[in-house]
Amino acid sequence: MTASYRIGQIVPSSNTTMETEIPAMLNARQRIRPERFTFHSSRMRMHKVTREELEAMNRESLRCAAELADARVDVMSTACLVAIMAMGNGYHRQVQEELSAIARANHCEAPVMTSAGALVEGLKIMGAKRISLLAPYMRPLCDLVVEYIKSEGIEVVDSIAFEIPDNLEVGRRDPARLLEDVKKLNTTGVDVVVLSACVQMQSLPAIQLVEDALGIPVTSTAVCTVRSMLDHLGLEPIVPDAGALLSGRYPRVGGEHA
Repeated sequence: MTASYRIGQIVPSSNTTMETEIPAMLNARQRIRPERFTFHSSRMRMHKVTREELEAMNRESLRCAAELADARVDVMSTACLVAIMAMGNGYHRQVQEELSAIARANHCEAPVMTSAGALVEGLKIMGAKRISLLAPYMRPLCDLVVEYIKSEGIEVVDSIAFEIPDNLEVGRRDPARLLEDVKKLNTTGVDVVVLSACVQMQSLPAIQLVEDALGIPVTSTAVCTVRSMLDHLGLEPIVPDAGALLSGRYPRVGGEHA
């Protein structure tokens, strides 16, 4: 019998990408591996990517965790990086504990993770010491993301902030533009390029193309989220054309999952 897994995501109401890129990667994996996946979301209100709206949105995440617990998902993840990283260094660990408690109280034993923690963990799996990144955020929020990553022991050599405040507009940005955007990024001496530090900014169609062009590992928060999901489910972390982290180059190892 083919194993089937329920993927649960806590998604900002204006996010249009995590319910497309996550299924796209796992559906691609289904063509080369026997496991099957279904996808389930609960949404929390957010329109503008501002600290005030992010704080309000975070308060809704506990309700969302309870709703996903009712579906008995097999893994549960938040789907907004900046909402976590803007709240202070290391905050993804606190969120994971709070959401896990809600899941357990509602009779769901699924591992709980965050996209923010998944990015940090994915970079560590790749042995990244120096990275450069692209993000759609306003510069002050981008700086908070950079500081958060630095606090986890990873140097950020360069970052480009596209400064798009409207979350729907972020989701509409053509990922093909990243092929030119990355040329403006300082990648000298970096171990990994994060092509999209934001789970709303599409990047999946460009990941492998940019990695092949640069000759160094390229990833995104969405890719790292899938990697963490597969690790939590005990499945081989392989997805075609999704960059080094999901290529089989970095087999599953022990350690923290976020």
